[in-house]
Amino acid sequence: MKIANIGGRAHIVTATGGVDIEQASDGRFTSDNQRLIAQLDELQLWYAENDPIEDPSLSTDHLVRTLERLQSPVPYPSQVFAIGLNYKAHGAEVAMATPQEPMIFTKFQSSISGPGATVTLPSNTVDWEVEMVVVIGQGGRNISQDDALRHVAGYCVGQDISERTLQLACKPPQFSIAKSYAAFAPMGPWLTTADSLDVSSLRLTCKVGDETLQDGNTKDMIFDVPTLISYISSICELRIGDILFTGTPDGVGMGRKPPMYIEDGWVLESSIEGLGTIINPCRRI
Repeated sequence: MKIANIGGRAHIVTATGGVDIEQASDGRFTSDNQRLIAQLDELQLWYAENDPIEDPSLSTDHLVRTLERLQSPVPYPSQVFAIGLNYKAHGAEVAMATPQEPMIFTKFQSSISGPGATVTLPSNTVDWEVEMVVVIGQGGRNISQDDALRHVAGYCVGQDISERTLQLACKPPQFSIAKSYAAFAPMGPWLTTADSLDVSSLRLTCKVGDETLQDGNTKDMIFDVPTLISYISSICELRIGDILFTGTPDGVGMGRKPPMYIEDGWVLESSIEGLGTIINPCRRI
């Protein structure tokens, strides 16, 4: 199942149409995408039993052509976890050692934006990082790796946009603040529920025009999704609707020789197999 945020209202979207969840269920389910995460199991049963009428103008194909209509499918998580250096080749390209345990930072909630949001560039050293985003559906502490995937509501495509000058202005680097400008965490295009696919081996790419900037696969993550959930929950209580940016493959601008950064007028196209594509125009202040 795919759950989109259209104009601030939760919708089920399919290849043939979309359904306003609150309206179609006569108020049984909320229109609020964030609160709906706690109701996903019940929602899936209701949808299978009721076969509500779909609006063809809200099909996945229509929405992909007008991504600016969509907002983040997880608009205000209480906690945002992000994983640094989770692909060995990415660590090598930025000359940083492979971590022995997950490297955790946060992107502040105010940076979250939709799949078609325009990214305003505060400098000429802004970088791209396509990532798979995990959405927590069942919270808890000390979650075992064996149980971890049962705590996942679904997945999204995300971009961990990063301002490198600020990030490296201090020693040690200050990851979180440098990755939290407005619209530096575009997500979407929708939440794909966890029962829809196996995310252990998915291709993820980032392109600008005809040029492929990144081309990786989730199978190359150093710490996989169960490991990340188990590790984080051993320290922090995970809550329903929390999100995890799971790291980026190689191909970022900072790792190039010479470095290469997002230019005014670029349109970043970030895709993950089975999860969809987000498209973000970039504009200089």
